[in-house]
Amino acid sequence: MAQSRFRTDRQLSARMVTVMGTLVLAYAAAMAILILVLGRWWPVGVAAVIAFLAFQLLASDKVALKAVGAHEVTPEQEPELHAVVDRLCALADMPKPTIAVSESLVPNAFAAGRKRSGIVLCVTRGMLRKLDEQELEGVMAHELSHIAHGDAVVMTVASFIGVLAGLTARVGAQLMFYGGRMRGLWQVLVIALAVTALSAATWMISLLLIRTLSRYREFAADHAAAELTGNPAALSSALQKVSDHRSLIPSRDLRRATTVNAVAFCPVTTNKQAGSQLLSTHPTVQARIERLERIAQHLG
Repeated sequence: MAQSRFRTDRQLSARMVTVMGTLVLAYAAAMAILILVLGRWWPVGVAAVIAFLAFQLLASDKVALKAVGAHEVTPEQEPELHAVVDRLCALADMPKPTIAVSESLVPNAFAAGRKRSGIVLCVTRGMLRKLDEQELEGVMAHELSHIAHGDAVVMTVASFIGVLAGLTARVGAQLMFYGGRMRGLWQVLVIALAVTALSAATWMISLLLIRTLSRYREFAADHAAAELTGNPAALSSALQKVSDHRSLIPSRDLRRATTVNAVAFCPVTTNKQAGSQLLSTHPTVQARIERLERIAQHLG
């Protein structure tokens, strides 16, 4: 965790270490099997993995900002937003991130970047219009907590394995299709089947672990933000407003906003089917509000 006055969450740190360690073991096992399957072509597979990881680390923030059409803003352009972030950074004793604004009407915010010194804090125009100053302060404290805990970096690396496994499974499925249609390519069919099964298993394991960690980190960020501002009610109000406002947003804007669902303050779409919470990146809004109410009672 970065040096700041945000509450040190040892449970979050332990869960991050556990999830990352488990993913590394699963990934190492998958790579070992993949090398055996690919035979002499394994250097090509390893090179592709390294190249994809480098792209994830170097371009994840740029991809996220481009997806929502965000641009960096100066204190002269957004004085109130910068004032809130300046005040919170001084209170938390942490460096101020770069501030960006998306013109999207979907009320949301997220932090993106591969290293703590280069994090971008993005807020949508819908969020700025919807929330009052105290509510906006609560949301910004939530996102600054993510930065202080190193969540953006950890989740980028952790999600890499799942994304890579998913892509590999798709490639394997395509090879199975072509191998099955052409005579004399049964070897390709066997290799494709092995790669697809391995990738699918790795993807499912990594997905469950990452989503579990993601839900806990949202609770942890809410807790840290409430303690820093001393105003959990404002954060609860912001969550309620953002949740209520989703039904008023055009479907086109909602689809565009889903590209950053995993790192957003509040996901713009939710699945209400039974068991869907197991695969959700965020806890339900009601669960987050209930925890904030308990924090408010504790803080008096």
